[in-house]
Amino acid sequence: MQIEDWDHLRFFLGVIDAGSVSAAARAMAVEHSTVARRIDALEKNLGLRLFDRLPRGWQLTEEGKALVHPARRIESELHALLRAANAEVPLAGPVRVSAPPALASCLLSRVLPAALAPYPRIALEMIGEAHNTDILRRETDIALRFRRPDSPQVAVKMLATVSYALYACPGYEATRPAGAWEFLGFDSSLAELPHALWLDRFADGRRVVMRSNDLCALAGAALAGHGVALLPSYVAMHAPGLVRLPIECDIARKLWLVMHEDVRRSPRIRTTANALIQVFESAAASL
Repeated sequence: MQIEDWDHLRFFLGVIDAGSVSAAARAMAVEHSTVARRIDALEKNLGLRLFDRLPRGWQLTEEGKALVHPARRIESELHALLRAANAEVPLAGPVRVSAPPALASCLLSRVLPAALAPYPRIALEMIGEAHNTDILRRETDIALRFRRPDSPQVAVKMLATVSYALYACPGYEATRPAGAWEFLGFDSSLAELPHALWLDRFADGRRVVMRSNDLCALAGAALAGHGVALLPSYVAMHAPGLVRLPIECDIARKLWLVMHEDVRRSPRIRTTANALIQVFESAAASL
């Protein structure tokens, strides 16, 4: 004798608690036939008739009455097991988050530790990398990317749409006409990205004082008065003193949160991912 599905017991107790099969079906949000089928399966598993199907309704047999208390005890133990499992799931251990360097230094390093403060046993590892770490090879637990991966083995969620604008030091625009502006551009490793292409078109042959793959370096050079930089909003927000120039830029890039389908089930990684989602929901208006 064996019970192939312990969930059958839930339907057995559901009929007892509700008083009838129809009432149990309504309470459990299932069809009448589902309840009846589960009870039939339980009786078959046990080799016992638990209810007499009478015209006026189902009534417990003596065998059924004898199993009510043990079934209650099993139900209680299962609930205790689930509570213990939820309590003992360790929200502890390292979680490696990979992000573009400027995003890691200008935004995530400032706000993500605070978002994870309620979980002091999670050891956050923030990796600022210009290249894409390999999610499938588990080089990182969570990756933030501006390019959406198409592998079916990863879970993907859009976090934000990041806007770009031109920035310079205070007074830069007032001291020289637009035709005399100088620029701080992107190096060859970024040359094919949409914001780099937009800046090259806008500069239209005007002097590029410096090129870099480091957005924070470009922001620093702009703040020092060396030229105009095209920057994402999260860099400009954390470079006090930069002035946004009144030039319309239509570049907006989608930022994606990426995890392997397997690791997303880890409580500490899921908790960190939720914290990242909250960070970007809070910052949405300024991005």
